[in-house]
Amino acid sequence: MSITILGLGPGNPAHLTLEAWQVLEKADEVYLRTEHHPTVASLPSHLSLHSFDHLYEEKADFSEVYEEIAARVLALGERPQGVIYAVPGHPLVGEASVQRVLSLAQERGLAVRIVEGLSFVEPVLACLGLDAMEGLQLVDATELAALHHPPVNPDRPTLVGQLYGRHLASSVKLTCMNLFPADHRVFLVHGAGTAGEKVTALPLYELDRHDEIDHLTTLYLPPLPEISSLESFQDTIARLRAPDGCPWDREQTHQSLRSTLLEETYEVLTALDADDMDALCEELGDLLLQIVLHAQVAVEEGDFSLAQVIGKINAKIKRRHPHVFGDVVVSSAAEVTINWEEIKREERGGAEGSLLDGVPPTLPALAQAQSYQRRVARVGFDWPDVEGVVAKVAEEIEELRGTSDVAEREEELGDLLFSLVNLARWLEVDAESALRATNARFARRFAAMEDLGRQRGQHLADLSLAELDTLWEEVKNR
Repeated sequence: MSITILGLGPGNPAHLTLEAWQVLEKADEVYLRTEHHPTVASLPSHLSLHSFDHLYEEKADFSEVYEEIAARVLALGERPQGVIYAVPGHPLVGEASVQRVLSLAQERGLAVRIVEGLSFVEPVLACLGLDAMEGLQLVDATELAALHHPPVNPDRPTLVGQLYGRHLASSVKLTCMNLFPADHRVFLVHGAGTAGEKVTALPLYELDRHDEIDHLTTLYLPPLPEISSLESFQDTIARLRAPDGCPWDREQTHQSLRSTLLEETYEVLTALDADDMDALCEELGDLLLQIVLHAQVAVEEGDFSLAQVIGKINAKIKRRHPHVFGDVVVSSAAEVTINWEEIKREERGGAEGSLLDGVPPTLPALAQAQSYQRRVARVGFDWPDVEGVVAKVAEEIEELRGTSDVAEREEELGDLLFSLVNLARWLEVDAESALRATNARFARRFAAMEDLGRQRGQHLADLSLAELDTLWEEVKNR
């Protein structure tokens, strides 16, 4: 009783190894994952060949196919004569059925022999003139198609294997376009190492429009022309902090970086307010710099790494979205919010705490007030309609008018501002953004008023209030 798993090579019969040929010559029968492979026609003529191709038609998906193949190979392997199971390429490169066979064989104590074969990788490398040691990445097309973002470093070359059809190519294209530009030049390698070897260059967006895609097709994704990966950027920051790096960067601490982190955050908000995508791209980079700097300081002090930062937030996002990453079913955004609060309570170990816990005390006052109000509204502590909010604003204005004491006036003004923030929330307006936009608009108009006055030889300080009002209205109506 034994299982022999044999690699048939990438497609050219000349690439079948001597060991594989010797095993096949002595065998009586071979079970093939698929007979749709060029090498099969050149196998020793005395062999009785059996194929699992029919399972691809009978099963709903590949996982079921491979599970059934593995089960049958295990059963065949328990016979006195054992079994030879032959797969394209190398048995340990992109062969899910082999991994399942190995797992089941280990559970049952069955011996497994791997007869190695040339994988698709080597002839593709030869065809493209690539060195695998220069950071080559291997990805399975089926796994890639199931993702929304490709798990690859864009600064390194990538081979996407088993791109067997145009429908699969379409899904792969969409995933890759979450990282690579639509016009990124890619290469389709057909039948690498065979007499029909062919390389086609095309922009990524045309990937699924190519007719010559089959089970012998590999996609090559060249690196992006400029350094673009988080890994490379982290190395840049680590270099700045290294003993021979930048003296200023080496002196920075978590505390010294506080003000810069805040400044860069507000510059991102400024770009958003201006709806300036070029500026937003740049400012997000500046903000990312601060995050990676903090992570690098933490690495050097033995506290945590950027990988841990990403790991924690990734786990938190998935944990708090069981309706996306689990089997929880929700019918509305309101149900999502209810689940979110329950999950957060569980994360606190079941302790109730306050609904307002977690709102940063350093938030700008308007943003903090709006965050408080959103949270308490989740448990129904809210006005039934916007009219009640408007009435509350009017009430606070009257109370402010009726105060003469400075301390009372400050308190009443705070109540009025808090009520106005609540009104903003009811009107689906972000209070902080609204005031920031008004500040910017006022600054632009006042600067224009100053320019207009200078053009007329007027100094604003010399004008009467009526003249200033006239000038202001002129600027507003431009």
